[in-house]
Amino acid sequence: MKILLQVPGPAVERWHAALAAELPGAEISVWPAAPARPDYALVWKPPASLFDEVHPTRAVFNLGAGVDALLAVPTLPRDVPIVRLEDAGMAVQMAEYVSLAVLRAYREMDAYSEQQRSGEWCPRARIPKSGFAVGILGLGVLGKVVASALAALGFPVRGWTRERETLPRVEGFSGRAALPAFLGGTRVLVCLLPSTPDTRGLLDRTTLGQLPQGAHVVNVARGEIIVDQDLLALLDSGHLAGAVLDVFRAEPLPPDHPFWHHPRIVVTPHVSAVTVVDDSIAQVAAKIRRFEAGQPVSGIVDRSLGY
Repeated sequence: MKILLQVPGPAVERWHAALAAELPGAEISVWPAAPARPDYALVWKPPASLFDEVHPTRAVFNLGAGVDALLAVPTLPRDVPIVRLEDAGMAVQMAEYVSLAVLRAYREMDAYSEQQRSGEWCPRARIPKSGFAVGILGLGVLGKVVASALAALGFPVRGWTRERETLPRVEGFSGRAALPAFLGGTRVLVCLLPSTPDTRGLLDRTTLGQLPQGAHVVNVARGEIIVDQDLLALLDSGHLAGAVLDVFRAEPLPPDHPFWHHPRIVVTPHVSAVTVVDDSIAQVAAKIRRFEAGQPVSGIVDRSLGY
């Protein structure tokens, strides 16, 4: 079995060691040293030149949850399946990050920070949790775990998906026609959608304006789903109370971007859920074994949908 591994930077050594431990019988090559036709390619944001020189015969594995960057590579082979990571240690991290952001909004920590700076001692009336619904855009593997964590904290949880999804303790909405009703009852909007032609720019002034006065936005998906200037306008007008942003159209976020210094925005450097090497390689190796045994493999990307 021949496997090509491509990961930018020195982290490739750790990926290689983990892969060799999981699949000791495999012949592993590290890009740019590669056989022309490996059985499998494990890649993360590969250059277009890779697939000019290499044509995997069985599958291409994306070493991350989002596949938008890989699908945008013009030389990506069309005749082999693309396989994405499912969870691999990221879901718990995402649930922690989103729960922190939601609790920060619910417990009004920004208001208390302002009081601290002005030396003001003024307890605020507690917001009834029953009226503080959290809406999750996208209920994939990560979204389901986030929804469960928030429901366990006692928040009303709503979920919006492209097609109907039924989950315990989650009020479900599906399709574009249901989006206004979903947004209208959401106090904290959490974006966990994949980046596709249908979702890029989805959160613009019109859709974000359908959130109730004083709502918060949390984006842990992809930066291009939000229209930056529209989000800023709604924050400046006071319609939105705050935003926690972990992903951006350009990363690293340019130093002159207004997000950096906006008083109602929290910026983090794409750390909500980082890939865990050992867990990811264990999952990839298990899927390769299923390929080799002729068994069904989960996580195959539907290219027409973009995830």
